[in-house]
Amino acid sequence: MSKNLVIVESPAKAKTIEKYLGSDYIVRSCYGHIRDLKKGNDAVDVRNNFAPTYMVSPDKKAVIKELTALAKKAEMIWLASDEDREGEAISWHLYEVLGLKESNTKRIVFNEITESAIKNAIANPRTIDKNLVDAQQARRILDRLVGFELSPVLWKKVRPSLSAGRVQSVAVRLIVDREREINEFTSKSDYKITAQLKNKDQKILKTELTSRLKDEIEAKNFINNCMGAS
Repeated sequence: MSKNLVIVESPAKAKTIEKYLGSDYIVRSCYGHIRDLKKGNDAVDVRNNFAPTYMVSPDKKAVIKELTALAKKAEMIWLASDEDREGEAISWHLYEVLGLKESNTKRIVFNEITESAIKNAIANPRTIDKNLVDAQQARRILDRLVGFELSPVLWKKVRPSLSAGRVQSVAVRLIVDREREINEFTSKSDYKITAQLKNKDQKILKTELTSRLKDEIEAKNFINNCMGAS
């Protein structure tokens, strides 16, 4: 049995990575996310610091069973999901669901499927970045909380099957705020004074004498003060 188990997201990458690492490594795919928020309004406990409740996806139970068996036999488990917050969350969920231990679990990342990149990742492991995991969880929780409230409105007002999450809801908020500004705006007049002036050669020059004046009285007073001026 191989001493090392490497878990990646994509099955297409697994065989190539396994070839680069050699016989001491077995590489398997988790096929992306293995669990998600459970269905229903109680998936997020808003009264308990927004604590989420997760469930393993039904189509991933066989994958989890295989990975659990392999992890128990391996001396070291390498979590090699993608280098973004989704990938970090996938590694964290694997760690939790497979019952892994910090003492023999390492997190590795790489940006290309080459022998040098893979071996460099193995040589420079790290731990799971909980900040990235929290960022992904916050995104997912916001999608659930906002989507569950807003999507039914879209179904009634626009058309069925539409969904709204954190991005769409913010865009709608910006539109609504702008519309309110427009509706609450009070229009008012202001004035600027332009004049046709003759120079000493009797040539007519057109010029703007002042910028904005707040009302008609101020404008007339300005004109009167200019009469007879040179």
